[in-house]
Amino acid sequence: MYLIVGLGNPEEDYSNTRHNMGFNVINKLSEKYDIEVKNKKHKGLVGKGIIENEKVILLKPQTFMNLSGESIRECMDFYKLQKEELIVIYDDIDIEPGEIKLRKQGGPGSHNGMKSVVQQLQTKEFSRVRIGIGSPEDKSDLIQYVIGGIEEEQIPLLEKGVDKATQATIEIIKSGIDIAMNKFN
Repeated sequence: MYLIVGLGNPEEDYSNTRHNMGFNVINKLSEKYDIEVKNKKHKGLVGKGIIENEKVILLKPQTFMNLSGESIRECMDFYKLQKEELIVIYDDIDIEPGEIKLRKQGGPGSHNGMKSVVQQLQTKEFSRVRIGIGSPEDKSDLIQYVIGGIEEEQIPLLEKGVDKATQATIEIIKSGIDIAMNKFN
């Protein structure tokens, strides 16, 4: 079984922001595999189903980004999952829009949601799919960049990244993180 988590912020105001790329991938997987993600459990929205003959739990934490780890830890504890069964999907300012990077371990970088995940799970060893959102020219405006509106010309590039991240997540489930990394990195 895999727990597939997309990081984002729960309120409608944040739905079309760069910080919600993880939620967007969960939405795509939900649609493609007909898995409703609407049960309120573990401080998140949860859906169970099958992807590529593998049982999965899709999770969208509803704690706001900076506390995402609480929801993930609760879900992992409840289902008695191991770190090898976790895939976390999130936005990354250090990757160009439209690009993705897969890793099977590593630090959280400057991403507050990932800082929460690493702190709550007490490990850096779990699969992650990072979706490029680029960074603003003015680094002092980073918060507004990730939670603010997206310029029209950026939307197709960000959607391309979400599509790639969706395919990469499916590949991790089918073939494992190492093969997926070789294919998508």
